[in-house]
Amino acid sequence: MDGVCAAVVAGEDPSEALAELGASRAESGVGLAGTLHDLAALHAVSGAASDGLVSADPDAVPAPLIRTTALGWADAVSGMVVRREVEDPLTGLNTVDYLRTRLHEVYRQARARGSTADEDYALITVVLGASGPGYPPMVAMVLIADVLRTVFDAGETTALLRAATAAVLAPRTPDLRRRCLQARRMIEHRLAGDPALRDCGQVRFQRERLPADHEQVCELLATL
Repeated sequence: MDGVCAAVVAGEDPSEALAELGASRAESGVGLAGTLHDLAALHAVSGAASDGLVSADPDAVPAPLIRTTALGWADAVSGMVVRREVEDPLTGLNTVDYLRTRLHEVYRQARARGSTADEDYALITVVLGASGPGYPPMVAMVLIADVLRTVFDAGETTALLRAATAAVLAPRTPDLRRRCLQARRMIEHRLAGDPALRDCGQVRFQRERLPADHEQVCELLATL
């Protein structure tokens, strides 16, 4: 709101500030109606001189101002929806649905190259020995997720398949084995450093063979 006021007072184009206002209201959980009401109140206050009594009337706000603010609000809401759909809120890893979509792209790419998905990419599963509800396994998976994102940070896809199973979809590069060993050592070190997590069992890294087509790999993901 301060940015909009500053732009109005300075006689500048308030479009950018209005878009930011809409986005900030959306991120704060304010609905579109409430956001436009705030805009109407601002418009009323900044309008012609009055006797001190102003009425926030959304219908009196010029359409360009409403459009810019509403677009900023909608863009922020869309971004939040997308983030919720593709990321697990606890670990920050991508969801299995996102991994299926990414694999669809990988299979299409392989067909275009005249190769197979398994020749171009490796699917690595990371399985925590202990599973089920409770504090230790949950915290252990958060630590595992952080390591995977740290080590596989060059465009690889990291995803959560289920509560105690994560996965990495990575190109078959010469240093892939080294990076897997690095991730394993980092995970073991972090789990060993917390007495509450020492009973979570061993962490198993396993490379899964990518089957012939996308339908089959989706079936594979359901079994991992």
